[in-house]
Amino acid sequence: MKASPVGRPSLVAAERKAAPWTLHRERGSMWLLRVMAFLSLRFGRRISRVILYGIALYFFLFAPSARRSSNAYLLLALGRRPTARDRFLQILSFATTIHDRVYLIKGQYEKFNISVDGEDMVLKLSGRRGALLLGAHMGSFEVMHSLSRTHGGLRVTMAMYEDNARKIGAILAAINPTLEPDIVQLGHISAMLDIAERLDRGAFVGVLSDRTLGGEAVQAVTLLGKRTTLPVGPMRAAAILRCPVYFMAGLYCGGKDYHVVFEQVADFSNTGTGARSAAIAVAIEKYAAVLDKYCRSHPYNWFNFFDFWHAYS
Repeated sequence: MKASPVGRPSLVAAERKAAPWTLHRERGSMWLLRVMAFLSLRFGRRISRVILYGIALYFFLFAPSARRSSNAYLLLALGRRPTARDRFLQILSFATTIHDRVYLIKGQYEKFNISVDGEDMVLKLSGRRGALLLGAHMGSFEVMHSLSRTHGGLRVTMAMYEDNARKIGAILAAINPTLEPDIVQLGHISAMLDIAERLDRGAFVGVLSDRTLGGEAVQAVTLLGKRTTLPVGPMRAAAILRCPVYFMAGLYCGGKDYHVVFEQVADFSNTGTGARSAAIAVAIEKYAAVLDKYCRSHPYNWFNFFDFWHAYS
């Protein structure tokens, strides 16, 4: 797959094969969550974080494929050759967000310092039609999701594929059986109608928009100075549903500090059918630019431990 000439976005159908990340189903993160849930609730955050360092060190030493991908990413994000410390901090940040998810799901928000940038912009939509929140495998979505539990007027629904929906449901049930997550399962004919219903009720629908399953339409973009592809589907859905789109991320800043960011990347509320394709292309470029910005400002929050730039290698 090659990039299009300068000035024209490349919008193509991906080859009909599984995306590289699906070959690495993050078994480690699921195993890690189960272990950390037990240790965290038994010993508390301070003591269990000591054990967390040991778990992070294990993955640092015995995950060669992730190490290669981490090196390639950090070289781009940092603008220099990454050190062993850089690679360890990225893994530790990943493990920390999984660890802290346990407390956030239990509603123990007092354990953290959570700052928010762009909250007023999003809350202005409360009581009106909702919006799509496009995230990435960056930082902690659970921190962002916690805002919906502390702000009565902010309702957040997650849209995800069936396999992930089942895993998330099992995790929530194991940690906090009283939670009843609102999840729309993608890949079904009714998914678009379900999302439209949530938007009409004023809910925000969160979608992770940095990966494909393979065989989906993608657009070529530049991320961290190198060409790669992003899925078109989420932005196309927003255009069809005529709703605003915000980038979201819950960035881990060390210690017990998190910073949640919202940035508007598009508003398809008044986009006509004839202008839709061009507007989608521009919006995906904006999403890539915002993602690029936070990869550079918070480089250890990137949790795509595979060759994200494979399409243009």
